[in-house]
Amino acid sequence: MYAITGVTGHVGSATARELLSRGMQVRAVVRDPAKRESWEEQGAEVAVADSRDRAALAQALQGSEGAFVMMPTFETADDTEHRRLADSIAGAVADSGVPHVVLLSSIGAELADGTGPIRWLHHLEDGLSKTDAVVSGIRSWHFQEKVEDVLGVALEAGIYPVFGEDAGVPTPMVATRDIGRFAAEALLAPPTNSEVIDLYGPEYTEREVADQLAATLGKPLEVVALPRAGWVDAMLEAGLPAPFARELAALYGAAEDGVFRSCGDRQVLCTTQIGETLQHIVAGARLPA
Repeated sequence: MYAITGVTGHVGSATARELLSRGMQVRAVVRDPAKRESWEEQGAEVAVADSRDRAALAQALQGSEGAFVMMPTFETADDTEHRRLADSIAGAVADSGVPHVVLLSSIGAELADGTGPIRWLHHLEDGLSKTDAVVSGIRSWHFQEKVEDVLGVALEAGIYPVFGEDAGVPTPMVATRDIGRFAAEALLAPPTNSEVIDLYGPEYTEREVADQLAATLGKPLEVVALPRAGWVDAMLEAGLPAPFARELAALYGAAEDGVFRSCGDRQVLCTTQIGETLQHIVAGARLPA
């Protein structure tokens, strides 16, 4: 049996569904009891646990052959609270005795600072390394599904905002469905020793993504590259809390400065193209008539 956290998100749900499709027993760990029924209907056992509750999470992981863990981000929580959350997850893994953990981390998690919210994943990686579990750390490049964050303004204002000076820089972008499939495969074939795996995807510029999104929507989009000095204000106008807006600005700044690089033990190339992901996103969105 495999315990999967984050099943209401893109990667966790893809991981759980991939395992279920292969006939594996899955324990879906949910924070909200209202999410129980949908996973039970899909054939999963369900445990209710908040990642901030070490004892409850440890109980949810206990008895599993392997577990998929990830670190949720709370927009109103500060640095101390996120580090405490990472400690709770690592502590739960240690307490549960689960032998193998697949962690959804991020490119850049080898750095202790200067990466915005990714530094919390560095803290979690460090905490898990001190447990007895074998850890498969998945450091993915940008999610293709990040387009969801700008879909609203694209639909309403015909604008595709870019948090960067240049919309023509190619960057690897990975579909979360591919990450979930890889996570499931990693759970089914655990390594002997802990390792870090960098997940690559096809490379696109933000302008290319905007062009493909425009074609998918059937409407033109203006690409607007936002200067660094205006990033925080733009996010505040979008309704993000100030502390989290500053964290994201630090993340975008690190990307702009070329801080991120692959340094894992091995690299895996994911193949889903952005066009397929955009079709899924637009099909699942409630578009105006």
